[in-house]
Amino acid sequence: MMIPLWAATIQSDKPMELIVGGDYNYPPYEFLDESGEPTGYNVELTRAIAEVMGMQVEIRLGDWGKMRTALEQGDIDVLQGISFSKERAELLDFSPPHAIIHHSIWSRKEVPVVSSVKDLAGKVVVLQRGGTMHDFLLKSKIDVSMIFTDTHGQALRLLILGTYDYAVVAELPGQYLVKKLHAGKLLEVTQPIAAQSYGYAVVKGKAQLLARFSEGLVILKKTGKFQVIRNKWLGVLDPKGVAWNRIIGYGLLILVPLLLSLTAMGIWSQALKKQVALRTQALEQEMRDREKATDELILKQKQLIQADKMASLGILVAGMAHEINNPTGLILLNLPILIEAYQDAEPILEEYYETRGDFELGGLPYSRMRDQIPHMLEEMNDGAHRIKRIVEDLKDFARLEDSNLNTWIDLNEVTKTAVRLVNNSIHKATNHFSVNYAPDIPKFKGNAQRIEQVIINLILNACQALPNMEAGITLSTIFDESANTLVFEIQDEGCGVKEEYLAHLTDPFFTTKREVGGTGLGLSVSAGIIQDHGAKMNFSSLPEQGLTAIVTFPVSPKEIHHA
Repeated sequence: MMIPLWAATIQSDKPMELIVGGDYNYPPYEFLDESGEPTGYNVELTRAIAEVMGMQVEIRLGDWGKMRTALEQGDIDVLQGISFSKERAELLDFSPPHAIIHHSIWSRKEVPVVSSVKDLAGKVVVLQRGGTMHDFLLKSKIDVSMIFTDTHGQALRLLILGTYDYAVVAELPGQYLVKKLHAGKLLEVTQPIAAQSYGYAVVKGKAQLLARFSEGLVILKKTGKFQVIRNKWLGVLDPKGVAWNRIIGYGLLILVPLLLSLTAMGIWSQALKKQVALRTQALEQEMRDREKATDELILKQKQLIQADKMASLGILVAGMAHEINNPTGLILLNLPILIEAYQDAEPILEEYYETRGDFELGGLPYSRMRDQIPHMLEEMNDGAHRIKRIVEDLKDFARLEDSNLNTWIDLNEVTKTAVRLVNNSIHKATNHFSVNYAPDIPKFKGNAQRIEQVIINLILNACQALPNMEAGITLSTIFDESANTLVFEIQDEGCGVKEEYLAHLTDPFFTTKREVGGTGLGLSVSAGIIQDHGAKMNFSSLPEQGLTAIVTFPVSPKEIHHA
């Protein structure tokens, strides 16, 4: 069984698009403009109701008779403008009226004047097919020949052409069309002969859908939006005043049932308001829960990204370390033998040089190589040891470790290791890099590899901020005995950060260097590590004067271990 759009909208929180129908040529209430788009009083009112009630609507304007049939067959959900009658009420449910439609008799100036409906007896009258005036004339039991048209405009055009003499047309659409057609010879020959309630309607069984439009109409009236729309479309062409005796008569026919309907709708509206309030509270709580779940998901994603990165880096470094350590080990093993061999051969080479004169060794004169070879061997030995040390530092940095934070950490040693790891980046970024290590500092408990990661991130950020090689970086470790804290501080002479950005530097994916490949994860990960250690990280900056990052580690007086 197909669920209609209005039912799906009510059963689900997700807005569904309702199809609202109307007459394509019933100005100023509803019609198609020069571009073929729906416009008019009904159209603007429907869109305003949809906005305040959180509905999505598609407005379709077409032949009035076909729109009536489409409503009854379920092809559209709502008619936005239809006059109330008892006959129609057997098939349809009506909202409280948003307008009163007056109908009048129209004719040309040269035809005999009629003063009432009774004067139409024996005459041919043009009126809209499917309109309420058809039922009205039938009830009056007057012998009238009725010619039907699809629109009020077609009825008035037949009068202009002289095809027929009289037409029954709604007063405001008639005035609007006469003005548009420049039909000065057409006259509204009587006062309004009928006044009818005009509002929204749905087929029986869709009372909840109708209630949403009724509630939206009440809200618009209370906010004043309804009066603005009414004045815009109906204010200029409001119907002329009618005689007091007619007002009293119409009042007896309309006001009493209208008041009863409004009273019932008022009670229904109050019940709906309570339901809306309860549903609104539930939705607000659901939104808060979803926001919380989203925040937690983002945090988990960030942690997974970092864990995956570290796992991948650990595998990569382990493989690299094996491949690099093998040749490095051979170098370190063979170099001492080569040094010793050269030292043994040196007296023989010297004797040969003194007795035979200079000779080539490795393509160069021995007189030159005799001083260079020892130096070259020493440099090779130092370089091999440096390679080994860097590989070990990388292995320590990338090693997968648990969250155990109970290892005693020497901040100076961790900082030195971090500096060695990024030494190449430092030399490429600046000619002025200085480090000040505080002497005799206490140790603190934590995870050394994770603190290395924080320091490396801060150093690399400082390097990337420098505008040229002459701008400097200063790194310091400090022990504040009065506050029982260890401080790591790094200052750069870079471009600085705007004040409004400082509070967001540790937000996930926030970066001021996206154009050069920044991801915004480095400082976010660092902030999490710092928080895990019970430490704090703060930033201060002035534009074009650099950035200062300060990390403060608490040290318990009872657990101070000096380096």
